[in-house]
Amino acid sequence: MSGAGSGFDPIEFLETAVPVASNEDVSEMRDLLVSTIEAQGIDAHVDDAGNTIASKGTDDPETHLVLNTHIDTVSPHVPYEREPGVIHGRGSCDAKGPLAALLTAFFAVEPAEDSRVTLAITPDEELLSLGADALDVEGDMYIVGEPTGLDVCTAAKGRFEGTISLSGVAAHAAEPQSGVNAIGALAPVLSVIDEFDADRASHPELGSASLTATMVEGGENSNQVPAACDLVVDRRSVPPETATGFRESLESRLREAVPEDVGVEFTLTERPTPFLEAFATDPEHELVSAVSDASRAAGGSGDVRPFTAATEASYFAHAPVVVFGPGDLADDEGAVAHAEREYVQTDDVRAAADALSDAVAALVT
Repeated sequence: MSGAGSGFDPIEFLETAVPVASNEDVSEMRDLLVSTIEAQGIDAHVDDAGNTIASKGTDDPETHLVLNTHIDTVSPHVPYEREPGVIHGRGSCDAKGPLAALLTAFFAVEPAEDSRVTLAITPDEELLSLGADALDVEGDMYIVGEPTGLDVCTAAKGRFEGTISLSGVAAHAAEPQSGVNAIGALAPVLSVIDEFDADRASHPELGSASLTATMVEGGENSNQVPAACDLVVDRRSVPPETATGFRESLESRLREAVPEDVGVEFTLTERPTPFLEAFATDPEHELVSAVSDASRAAGGSGDVRPFTAATEASYFAHAPVVVFGPGDLADDEGAVAHAEREYVQTDDVRAAADALSDAVAALVT
């Protein structure tokens, strides 16, 4: 039973947590989280990056399992509503529902003498992942709470973004040969984008990477040969590609394709934290088996599949990591997470709590 032995009820927690707006400021939600942990007699602290951290078990473990999710939500805040079997409101499935399930497992487990379990909850996953980037917790395995419909997700594509900048020479449109048309150079650039992955093998779990032109800007006057053109591209990567490797490879291909009299440069969009890169955990790892078996026993499918959205699991992929939780990113009617109709079913929250409790116990006791 969810929360057995701890006096913690994940549904009661959700009924308190979902009404708390955490789209612009997580302070109130973090205070609730800290007080919830301390009510179980467990010390919790907030680090300089705003991460909430609590641990159980030895300080020198042979096995260290980290449970992670986030307390921030996207804007705008959607008010809490309750109906039988369903909790509506912003954060109900992304990711306060998964948080409730993780808390249940954390409170219930009593690690073996050589094991440790750490709860590490980040404050800004929906924005820049400043918390995850600064998190000073080294685990041997990670479970990241996100809405997966009780499936076990072992991989996800990365997402990079950057701008291709083309530079030419301005001239009167009546004498186009006297200038160098930066917009005209888009033709070979678009060909490079279309063919960029033609010779690359697809990933066994994630399929093919993609490169998509998403925004373009160029020219200053309608009667002038344009001297500059910028094209923004979206990259969905698969292992083992890194952001740096992608940038170098694309810029090299562009330089080969673009006429010599056109300047070309590709720069990744600046951000204070690393991009969320692709990751893939071995589906045969004990972490995957433990969560999959527990999900199936709790009433879930136990299916193992990729996750379809960006997630901070990328920051922890130096070790085996899975993504798991109640709720769905979308259902048959459309978007759920980040949507006005966001909801989670209480039976799924309890099933996730039971599954995680069993999985965590199997891994560290």
